[in-house]
Amino acid sequence: MAAVIFTGAHLLKQQSGIIGIAYIRAANYSSESKAYNLSQLKRGTGGRSSFNGIVATIFGNSGFVGRYLCNRLGKTGTQLILPYRGDPYDVMRLKVCGDLGQVFFHPFDIRDEDSIAKVVRYSNVVINLIGRDWETRNFSFDDVHVKGARLLAKVAKQSGVERFIHVSSLNAEESPKGIILKNGSKFLASKWRGEQAVLEEFPEATIFRPADIYGQEDRFLRYYAHIWRRQGTWLPMWRKGEQTIKQPLHVTDFVSGIVAAVRDPDTAGQIYQAVGPKRYQLSELVDWFFRLMRKEKEWGYWRYDMRFDPVFQLRVTLTEMARVGFPIGNLHWERVEREHVTDVVHRNIPTLEDLGVNLIEMEEQVPWELKPWIHGLYQGHDAEEPYSAPAPPKVVL
Repeated sequence: MAAVIFTGAHLLKQQSGIIGIAYIRAANYSSESKAYNLSQLKRGTGGRSSFNGIVATIFGNSGFVGRYLCNRLGKTGTQLILPYRGDPYDVMRLKVCGDLGQVFFHPFDIRDEDSIAKVVRYSNVVINLIGRDWETRNFSFDDVHVKGARLLAKVAKQSGVERFIHVSSLNAEESPKGIILKNGSKFLASKWRGEQAVLEEFPEATIFRPADIYGQEDRFLRYYAHIWRRQGTWLPMWRKGEQTIKQPLHVTDFVSGIVAAVRDPDTAGQIYQAVGPKRYQLSELVDWFFRLMRKEKEWGYWRYDMRFDPVFQLRVTLTEMARVGFPIGNLHWERVEREHVTDVVHRNIPTLEDLGVNLIEMEEQVPWELKPWIHGLYQGHDAEEPYSAPAPPKVVL
């Protein structure tokens, strides 16, 4: 730029010395040189073969939400660093989320600070999706949601990471009110402590509090569709599910909110509630699910109060005690407790709509999600055969 200025000044000076001198004096110079890391500059037109300037480390990438998030970020040119534990074959399918050389894998241990530092060293965004629905011998809720989250935030801060995004849970509070369990949900209590730990280590962190999330391979719709959740054709629920209000959201909406937060620096230090567009009574939702699966009264469906069914309560206890790893049908007391917690949305805390997300309504998406569970689908019935659409669930205002 200096060469261009002097050339212009020289030409002007030939015509008028006064004008030439004034032109040179108007130029601005800086003796401080700014260093640029060429590897972090944007390249390309914005597709999966481009680089959008974001290097994101995603913890919990092999989970339900993680797969959607990796795909969404990867196809817009984000470089992905995907830490994993266990067998690398569990995460190998995520390789195609980005172009060649854009997706990197590295083993880590959530209790090992050095392994965490290695995977966040070159990132400007770190996203924590790690969570557990039940406790194991190796990891308690506190180990994952509190100590693990704190260590991730601490190392990210020490490594100079610009953005830290942490996924908590809706209804997380210090002392959750017990519905079935005397002391309430340990999951929700640990999620609340995890939020406090993250903010202590990384005050500029962005926190999301999602409600129940549904989509492909979820643990919401498929939880109720699973045979182990029922007693034959009967469905036991606490107080018939008539005193619980839910506001579920689709996984793509949740991912859209996270991506919007990654791209918007003004979201730093904010907390967002990730909820769906409508509120429903849990009993209405479950009845609708079974109508969509064509498992109505003629099939034998009946929803009743589980308080008066000691056989089902014993089955939940035995399932929890006898599990080796994954509980059958995701059925355990912690899940049953959270299942009946009403979703509380605070008006003073922003939601996904404040991030510009157009929310998908359950009435549009759930019928497609439940098609594989239609009764008789593999015994000669066709999911596309003429069938009057069941009445949608009633909305709670």
